[in-house]
Amino acid sequence: MVEQGDAAPLLRWAEGPAVSLPQAPELPAGGRARGGGGGARPAAELPARREPEGPAASEVLLQPGRLELRDVEEDQVVAVFVVTFDPRSGNMVEWCLPQDIDLEGVEFKSMASGSHKIQSDFIYFRKGPFFGLACFANMPVESELERGARMKSVGILSPSYTLLYRYMHFLENQVRHQLETPGHYSHLAAFYEDKKGVLHAGPGRGGSLPPVCWLPSIHRYMYPEMKITHPAGCMSQFIKFFGEQILILWKFALLRKRILIFSPPPVGVVCYRVYCCCCLANVSLPGIGGTVPESKPFFYVNVADIESLEVEVSYVACTTEKIFEEKRELYDVYVDNQNVRTHHDHLQPLLKLNSADREKYRRLNEQRQMLLYSQEVEEDYSPCEEDLFVLFFLEQNNRIFQTLLEVSASQDKTLTAEHARGMGLDPQGDRGFLMDLLEAYGIDVMLVIDNPCCP
Repeated sequence: MVEQGDAAPLLRWAEGPAVSLPQAPELPAGGRARGGGGGARPAAELPARREPEGPAASEVLLQPGRLELRDVEEDQVVAVFVVTFDPRSGNMVEWCLPQDIDLEGVEFKSMASGSHKIQSDFIYFRKGPFFGLACFANMPVESELERGARMKSVGILSPSYTLLYRYMHFLENQVRHQLETPGHYSHLAAFYEDKKGVLHAGPGRGGSLPPVCWLPSIHRYMYPEMKITHPAGCMSQFIKFFGEQILILWKFALLRKRILIFSPPPVGVVCYRVYCCCCLANVSLPGIGGTVPESKPFFYVNVADIESLEVEVSYVACTTEKIFEEKRELYDVYVDNQNVRTHHDHLQPLLKLNSADREKYRRLNEQRQMLLYSQEVEEDYSPCEEDLFVLFFLEQNNRIFQTLLEVSASQDKTLTAEHARGMGLDPQGDRGFLMDLLEAYGIDVMLVIDNPCCP
């Protein structure tokens, strides 16, 4: 089985708000914006418009007790920008469209701290209600003014990151173009005019943005009308990197803890780890998640995000800035390379693997080996490795919550050791995890599993 590299696209994971194309897009009048200008290029130079493959893309909205599908437009670009590193002023936005959009902080989000040490990278990030994708490149130049290196990022913003991957190749080409011929923005201006979307102000909102809704795409075998576009190798590389500790991250993700992943640049592959970590908490049962905070992928964050992170009760993010390690009030779980740790005493037991965790990891690897064998001997379509991993945790989570809901609906509401084993959990080793799970999701059952610390 051939695996793609880390630059492959993210799994389709839909969020609001909805976006549609304008009725009559206007050509840029002069194309001027921050830091320079450029006219629209000929239509022949526009990036080829990709036709949807299969059914129209769908958006999943989470409302208490039900799932709702709705169609979304193909193009959702609401901004395009160029960020440069100035030796005297630091990171700055040198050009953008539209000119009046708020891009404060994007100059740091799209050029990660420590990027001067690498040649290229890609970065997913959040900016208010939007998601961004930026491609960074570093080119040596014979210029004392630029101190021997020219660094730029070219990026876009969208209300959803499900389609951002489509433009990664274009952004990679454009950042190289900006390095070689600075100040020429006509290609980017034409791209924006061709792809721009208009945000709808909902009724009664007074023009304010609808809330961002979060829910990983449900597996395509369960909902065939939904298209999945995850990268080959994304989830498998994630699990190979963390090994058995994937079960520790799974529990923290299911409990909706604040998870911060530290890694030096390049940060693109770490953005995928953020995404994969959120995928561990997939649940498709109706009625689950109404009282628990959403597991939000913040992707790359830096010191400029500290204020926004202070008010978040659940998120998964990554950073290249070591100073975050000292700011314990911002996170519950800190991941440094393959070292997962927490400073909360009551969460310490979750760092220890138990027999049920090792059994789940064994079954996961066993299913993977069976899948690889079937792909070698069968010519018919078989699920890919990523599907297997996503479905494995989805089924595990569904089994846990299905059992908890059944017990809560019973007359005595008693959760026993036998129930725990039926959910694939260790009655003793996972006792604290179960108690935290019941509290987090507001499920009314009585746990009668003895505490091993007590006689």
